[in-house]
Amino acid sequence: MKMPGLVYRGVRNIDGPLVFLDGIDGVAYDELVNIVAPNGEQRLGKVLDVTSHAAVVQVFGGTDGLSPADTRARFLGHPLEVPVSRDMLGRVFDGLGRPKDGLPLPLCKERRDINGLPINPYAREYPRDFIQTGISAIDVMNTLVRGQKLPIFSGNGLPHNRIAAQIARQAKLLNEKVDFAIVFAAMGVKNDVARFFIDSFEKSGTLHKVAMFLSLADDPSVERMITPRSALTLAEYLAYDEGMHVLVIITDMANYCEALREIATARGEIPSRKGYPGYLYSDLASMYERAGRLANGTGSVTQIPILTMPNDDISHPIPDLTGYITEGQIVLERDMSQRGIYPPVAGLPSLSRLMKDGIGKGRTREDHPHVASQLFAAYSRVKDIRSLASVIGEEELSPTDKLYMQFGKAFEEKFLAQGEFEDRTIEQSLALAWEMLHILPRSELLRVSEEELQQHYDTLTDASVVEKITQDAQ
Repeated sequence: MKMPGLVYRGVRNIDGPLVFLDGIDGVAYDELVNIVAPNGEQRLGKVLDVTSHAAVVQVFGGTDGLSPADTRARFLGHPLEVPVSRDMLGRVFDGLGRPKDGLPLPLCKERRDINGLPINPYAREYPRDFIQTGISAIDVMNTLVRGQKLPIFSGNGLPHNRIAAQIARQAKLLNEKVDFAIVFAAMGVKNDVARFFIDSFEKSGTLHKVAMFLSLADDPSVERMITPRSALTLAEYLAYDEGMHVLVIITDMANYCEALREIATARGEIPSRKGYPGYLYSDLASMYERAGRLANGTGSVTQIPILTMPNDDISHPIPDLTGYITEGQIVLERDMSQRGIYPPVAGLPSLSRLMKDGIGKGRTREDHPHVASQLFAAYSRVKDIRSLASVIGEEELSPTDKLYMQFGKAFEEKFLAQGEFEDRTIEQSLALAWEMLHILPRSELLRVSEEELQQHYDTLTDASVVEKITQDAQ
């Protein structure tokens, strides 16, 4: 049996970030390993694969400087753990939970396994509480609900980081004062991206409620696989032990999956789609499913993962599998971004599968579900008419089709578009939505009730209301 403190000298092989050891005994999968280089430098690793007498160890700090003959390994008898404490808010850590801001480690009473504990599905509370982000495109049409996992599908050069920071600044629960925290995890991002989030939190006065886990582009790539799990472990502690409502922002999941593919290739695993391992789905699910609420608890974990789609391809394995696991997605459109529309939220590919349970009477407003449905239907018609106009010319369109073209322009430039620091209430967003629908004939609005038309449509007579609402929001 493996003895506590027993040190194994020499390894069979070193391949990339992996170390292969023979002659071991009593080692467990996912166990933490202390690797000592020939010069005495110590690095952490974890067991990726194990048999009765051999183990594969993933080294977090990289294998540079290691030699098969002089490298030593000591198995620590427990999985990778990170410290958890409320005092970690306002601090910056690396992917393994070690301080990165030059300050000492906060006083923590306990450390927890980064893989978390499985939650009995029966103990989960169904997400129903509307979260107001202050962004009309999300609040009205793709509503975020407390305990939901709602990713942002983006592309290189699109403003996904600005949108995530805006949501973090503005997110609030209506008519409820709660203890709120943000846990931010960055994997493989550049220093300027990390600096942007820190500055954003500082300017908004929320930095003291933010814990940041950074594995930057110049850090070992294998550390990216640990970073989101470290962040989620702290988020679970704050939510389920401290009773806080935690918003977890994870960027960029594409970098995480690239690190996963790199390790799978080094291990000689049979590749699946585009070289990613066949267990990519279950690996992503092991993180996404850590969002939610407990039936007998007061806290919650809400996730906003960000992933950049290679070549803007939504059918790529990463966004494709993510869409199956999460409850919807916010898709950013490059064409709108190039036309100067912020946020460039695509009207039709974006959706929130929990939206219907978080809106309506008693939550937002009674007409909200019908207004959102009517906006989707009208904007879908706009897309068809634009395709027709590109063939026959806009002057050949019918009068009603021309009104739809006018609606589409106003919808994108006045409803979807708003300032980066413009925080609209749900009432302002719904009023603006009705103003957009007022462009269309009453006979075209078939998804709203007659009572709602009388209350919100028939009372609109002045087109300048749009500008007034926008000014009020600013």
